[in-house]
Amino acid sequence: MGFNSYHYRYATGREGDMPVTGFAPRKQALTIYIMPGFNEYTPLLEKLGKHSTGRSCLYVKRLSDIHMPALRTLVAHSVRAIKKTHPDPQ
Repeated sequence: MGFNSYHYRYATGREGDMPVTGFAPRKQALTIYIMPGFNEYTPLLEKLGKHSTGRSCLYVKRLSDIHMPALRTLVAHSVRAIKKTHPDPQ
């Protein structure tokens, strides 16, 4: 499930639309999409609790293992970063 969307365009000419953030309840883990990636969020990830990451995916087995204020802050920062780098053209 995605929330909001943004349009991207690479130097190669490839372009498309992606959700600003979202989640997917999967069998192995809940996946939360942090579209800018995690390079800027190391301090928040350290507070987050038991998780793993992919390029833009945060994998959580149990929400009870997660520090919810840190997760809320991480998602909020991620959304602001995407909106700053990909402003809504409307």
